[in-house]
Amino acid sequence: MAENTESVETVTVTVTEEKNQPEEGSMTDKATQVKFLTRLSTIITFILSLPILGSIIWLLYMRGYDCEVILRLTKLQIGIVIGLICTFVVSNFVVFFQSRFPMPGLIVVMVPLIVMFTMGLALIGVYNMESRTILGSPMWLKLKVHNYNNWNNIKSCIYDTGICNDLVSRSLMLKPYDFSIRRLSYIEAGCCKPPTICQMQYVNATFWEKEDAVVDGSYPYDSDCDSWNNDQTILCYNCNACKEGFLRTVEGKWWKLGIFLVVMASVLIVSHLLLFLATMWEHYAK
Repeated sequence: MAENTESVETVTVTVTEEKNQPEEGSMTDKATQVKFLTRLSTIITFILSLPILGSIIWLLYMRGYDCEVILRLTKLQIGIVIGLICTFVVSNFVVFFQSRFPMPGLIVVMVPLIVMFTMGLALIGVYNMESRTILGSPMWLKLKVHNYNNWNNIKSCIYDTGICNDLVSRSLMLKPYDFSIRRLSYIEAGCCKPPTICQMQYVNATFWEKEDAVVDGSYPYDSDCDSWNNDQTILCYNCNACKEGFLRTVEGKWWKLGIFLVVMASVLIVSHLLLFLATMWEHYAK
């Protein structure tokens, strides 16, 4: 009887050990999978931060439009570069030390990313009236460009760049129809020629003759038609179209930068949240 009891106990222990072995193996596989997921999240987050480094280089070596300096946008450009450098450093510092300080790392990296996201929204013009106090926002740019003193300096700067003279030299051999279908920059179209609605006769890119025709009341009146002058120092520099052309030129650059900041901040916020969750999962899986 004693021998039978011992054999039964031996069989029971063996069966129990065999049952526990698969569970231990599954736990090991699960921990390995979680560790792999954490490493993958780390690599992805680092790779996603590299475009920030590219944008820093682009902003440092980008040649802004000559007359932007009047609006003091160079200071804004330098400020954004410094902010992006800080964001890049903090993001990658948190990536490589996330396993040691998961919660503090998440809090620290969220601060510059939220600032980056907010600045991007401001440059896009999401805040409307509130954005008039934010450098580079559409409302701020519009107020600065339409300021009388600023515009006098801007139009003098546009004249000094010789952009209209360059247009003349590039279009000397063009006939009226060829010139009408030519693609012009916003500043060339707004400052170097009269608006199309004025229906003036083309002589060359910066010399147009007014037709002695009966005014057609079906067309809306444009005050820029009266502002146009064939004098090379005047042209349409006092036209609203010239202001809008300069505004769209400058605004386009900062709008694109705003889109980049919003997209990059959103992507990195999601990536760091996933990395945080993977890191916490790995800690609990041990």
